[in-house]
Formats: sequence, structure tokens, C-alpha cells
Amino acid sequence: MRALVFRGPGDIRVERRPDPVPAPGELLIRVLSTGICGSDLHGYTGENGRRHPGQVMGHETVGRVVEGGLPEGTLVTVNPVLGCGHCPACAAGTAQLCPTRRVIGVDPTISSAFAELMTVPAPNAVVLPDGVPEEHGALVEPRAVGYHASVRGGGGPPGPGLAGRGGPGGPAGGLRAPPPGASPVLVSEPHAGRRALVERLGFTALAPSEVGATTTKHTVVLDAVGSSASLRDAFEASAPGARVVLVGMNAPDVTLGAYAISTFERSVIGSFCYPAREFEATAEWVASGPLELAHLVDGRVPLDEAPAAFAGLAAGTLDASKVLVSLEG
Repeated sequence: MRALVFRGPGDIRVERRPDPVPAPGELLIRVLSTGICGSDLHGYTGENGRRHPGQVMGHETVGRVVEGGLPEGTLVTVNPVLGCGHCPACAAGTAQLCPTRRVIGVDPTISSAFAELMTVPAPNAVVLPDGVPEEHGALVEPRAVGYHASVRGGGGPPGPGLAGRGGPGGPAGGLRAPPPGASPVLVSEPHAGRRALVERLGFTALAPSEVGATTTKHTVVLDAVGSSASLRDAFEASAPGARVVLVGMNAPDVTLGAYAISTFERSVIGSFCYPAREFEATAEWVASGPLELAHLVDGRVPLDEAPAAFAGLAAGTLDASKVLVSLEG
């Protein structure tokens, strides 16, 4: 099979790899499309240190079953969180909190979704019904991230909030459009093109330089980047007593404004992946055909052009919110 192999910061290549062979209890999947996540991009640049040379990345994916416990040709998306299955967190359905969890696309020992074929444990494959546009299956994972961050922030859909600084795969790729009658959600986004997309999704979009001037202070703030700068924006736009949800992973260490937290009793809340039930609920929501999904994918490249897409996103010359890599040729 052909696969996109990370060789080091700024170096990713299409190479030949042996076809994977499914173990008992696994499915062999022919990958259709895989999205370039912001975490993939930060791994490609070396910013977050969470990708390793020789690794096949990719976790926002959709494909069709080749062999295993489901009929051949079944359309599936993949929950990339792998728990031990035995600890209290796994028993509670929160494998993202498992002490020995692994994540497809992050664990360097797993050949992941930027490849023509991949194997996954059968329980991690979520079936999508006939009639769903195939590429929408690659949007389930980032939407599940946004959904879980919203739950962590307040137990349901977000109220007024700020989704950090955007970037590829940021708030536009991860947050659902607010339902009718919901409180306004503010997204800080440096790129004009992505601000236009954010506005089409029903959010209010500002350039980062405009955030400090906004008079609306928000009770729930979602930081989809995870940098010192995006957290400063989050505190600047949040109200006293606000909940700031840190979901982005731009850097392993950040600088926090301690006084901004303590003197106004703000809470900083971590959010990582999602429970299986929230991933499955997001897949059902995607399968229902929400109109906003048609706006989300604004870049599509074949596998041979994926290295150039990574380079363009990293350099800022490719102004796209969500780029899908097609593995079909």
C-alpha cells in the first residue's frame, strides 16, 4: 500500500508500506479520505512533539470495510481512542481517561489513516448509513472533539464562547453551528477566508487583534489552539467566573496569567478527545445531514499532493479550514 510517512519536522513523504493484516477482532479498512488535523500540522512542524519519524499519522477518517466482522463495503468512520478495556475509566465508557490509552494517529506504533489501508479494533468502527456523503465521515472525529469540549464547558451546547485562534482544523472544523435561539458564540480567527467560513456557520468571527475590543464577555470559552497567545485571548474575552476549556494542543507547555484566573475566579478545564457515546452521537448527527457540513471541506488533495498541502498549511500559503486527503487515487 501507499502511505504518507512523517520523517521529521517539515518532511513528510509518500512511501510504500506492507499491507496491514487484521488480527482477530480487527477490521481491515480501505481508507477513502482523511482530514488534516491541526494536531497533525503541529506534529509536522515539530511544535508539539507528539509525532515521531517513521510514523503514519491520520485520525479523522472514513473508509469501507475490506474484511473482518462487518460486511465488505460497509461505510465506517473510526473512533481513534483505544483504552485498555479493563480499568475504571474504560468500564465507565470514558476510554479517553484510561491511564494506558493510545490514540490512532498519535501512537507511533500504529499505522494510521494517511494510508490506503488500515486496521482497527472492530468496536472502534462506527457504521454510517447508506446515503451519507462519504467524505462527511471524515468530519465526525473533529466534530466530536468540539462537542466534548462544549460538554466539558457547561454540560451541553456552548453558551457565549470564544474558540481560541482558529487555524486548519480549528473551531470551524470542530464546533457545531449554534442552534436557533442559542447564545452567540465568538470565534477568534486570524485568516480572513476562515473568518468568512466561521460566519457562514453562524458564529461571530473576529481577528485576534479585535478580541480585546469586544464588549461582550463570555461565560464559556473554548480554546481550540492551546498556545500562550490563544489563552491570553481567552482570558481577555471571558467574564468573571468563566470556564475556559483548553482543547487545543499547539504546545506542551503554555504561560498562564495567574491573576486572570485567581482574581476573577475563572476555571481552566482540560478536554481531550471524547467518550465513545459522544463520538457515536456525533456520527448520528453527521448522518442526519446537517446543512453546515457542506461548508466545512474547502480543500481536497490526492495522496501524492498531501506533502505540498502540509507545507502550504504550515507556511500559511494554503488558506483552508479543512483539507481532506483522498486515498482513492
